[in-house]
Amino acid sequence: MSDRYSFHVNLYREPTQHRPAPQIQLRGIQLTPLRGIAEAPPVFDHTMTVSFETAQERLLTITRMDVEPDGYFLVAGGEAEGDRWQIDGHLYELGGGLHRVELSGSCPKVVFDELLRCIGWPDAELVFELVREGVTLSETDFREWAEQSR
Repeated sequence: MSDRYSFHVNLYREPTQHRPAPQIQLRGIQLTPLRGIAEAPPVFDHTMTVSFETAQERLLTITRMDVEPDGYFLVAGGEAEGDRWQIDGHLYELGGGLHRVELSGSCPKVVFDELLRCIGWPDAELVFELVREGVTLSETDFREWAEQSR
């Protein structure tokens, strides 16, 4: 079992209407993607529970975090342990709210959870859209997939 996740993912607040789709296999892992109405992809109809500005302020509390005014951010670590990691991210607004967060890279699980807390998790349920694979997963399935994706 790995102590880190690797991913390129968009994070959204859980949509109003979704359901499990038939299981698929990605990188040897059985996963249950989420679907919207009539087999369409989910419609991400909620903004996050925190604002764009609040998410930026919270991100700045993470050690070695750099956050730009346009929503881009970068955090890296592990050099001292000889196990370097890095996350590039971007906050996206829509209609005055934080609509999604894009994350790419790899990091220890504890850092990933710290990033999620900045956008309202665990109080707000999130879904995870795998950018390259084009599927949306629950948190549980995403974590299993991201742990094996190194």
